[in-house]
Amino acid sequence: MLRAASETRAPSTTAPPAWVVVALACAGQFLVVLDVSVVNVALPSMRADLGLSAPGLQWVVNAYAIAFAGFMLLGGRAGDLYGRKRMFVLGLGLFTLASLAGGLAQEGWQLLLARAVQGLGAAVLAPSTLTLVTSAVPEGAARARAIATWSAVGAGGGAAGGLVGGVLVDLLSWRWVLLINVPVGAVVLACAARGLRESRAGAGRRLDVAGALLATAGLATLAYGIVRTEADGWTAPGALTALGAGLALLALFVAVEARTTAPLMPLTLLRVRSVASANAAMFVCGSAMFCMWFFMTLYAQNVLGYTPLEAGAALIPSSLAVLLGSKGAPWLMPSLGARNVAVLGALLAAAGFGWQSTMTADGGYVTSILLPGILMMLGAGLAATPLASLATSGAAPQDAGLVSGLVNTSRTMGGSLGLAVMSTIAASRTGDRTTGAALTEGYALSFRVSAAVLLVGAAVMAVWLPRKRAGASV
Repeated sequence: MLRAASETRAPSTTAPPAWVVVALACAGQFLVVLDVSVVNVALPSMRADLGLSAPGLQWVVNAYAIAFAGFMLLGGRAGDLYGRKRMFVLGLGLFTLASLAGGLAQEGWQLLLARAVQGLGAAVLAPSTLTLVTSAVPEGAARARAIATWSAVGAGGGAAGGLVGGVLVDLLSWRWVLLINVPVGAVVLACAARGLRESRAGAGRRLDVAGALLATAGLATLAYGIVRTEADGWTAPGALTALGAGLALLALFVAVEARTTAPLMPLTLLRVRSVASANAAMFVCGSAMFCMWFFMTLYAQNVLGYTPLEAGAALIPSSLAVLLGSKGAPWLMPSLGARNVAVLGALLAAAGFGWQSTMTADGGYVTSILLPGILMMLGAGLAATPLASLATSGAAPQDAGLVSGLVNTSRTMGGSLGLAVMSTIAASRTGDRTTGAALTEGYALSFRVSAAVLLVGAAVMAVWLPRKRAGASV
């Protein structure tokens, strides 16, 4: 039996080309990120067809997000112990079957259950996508480019959700925002079965069941509390109880991990500067950047009068800017260093958010959506690649899957918290007014706060992120 500290691979005649592994991993990542946002434009049609209540409609989105965030660490560690290919295939298979069930749902509860199972499948799948990339490509400039592709595809999936959803709902029906995953998932599954090689780094170890239960329950309860704040406010007893319970469970998780011999989350991992600082930066940046798509879509439709399809199309240049920033970062990292590129990205995004905060109720497309959106998302793409590279560069092979899960958890939880906070801030400014001017005031305030958060994040990154260059080693 090989030692747990070494990377082990299943016997194979020939290792698959790195580009094949990266392509399959990116396809899986695109699917799970796309489904965070693709259902948004389909919600009115879902409500009319299935008779969902307003709270039930909210849970079409939140059931997926909570399961996704809650099970991510567990999914990452399971990949380390039982095989990254196995978890990739298992997660994608579960995600695909749940998509089929959701697309065929005849009752509201069937749709909500399918979305929760989709989130579970995504939580098993997502950590494996990044681990497969880092395992297939040696550390250095080549890995930085591969991670840039992974970051760009992930960001593009979130950005494309509105457009893809709008096209499917307008041309087909709301069911196809879920059913489209079935043929795509089946193709990726078939390719993964033939094109991926098994690897693991946890031979001889067992899954830390107590830690897994506490981490999952804590993250899921915390995510539930965050979701409750959007509808009930931050002082509502239900939201405060869930937030407090989530924090208490996570504190208990830390206490258990400090004493167990084979922890789910080795606390020593957080002493690695690159891992701790990059994940903290991802959390902070995610809390500011994630709300961009939400508020820009609302502004375009509720204030400027765009249709869902027009709103999605209006944000295409922003989506391309994310891809440009993510793919451009590796070219800057060897000369500027990963830390400086991340800081530059945060500052560019902050400038875009500041510009967007000057929006008006009668704004034109170029100055109120196009240019500030490009600046925001160019900065987001530039920051994402070096942060992901730094977060995975300091981990031992046996913790690669866990660190990948931690990266996705930091980004997802930061985005969920940020959206809840920014939604509350916007609502506090708008109040009971429903005019375009009043809504614009609320959206603008949320963009100003996000810009301030990004400036704080840039300062933290400049001080805390390691100074490593990224030419030969990230």
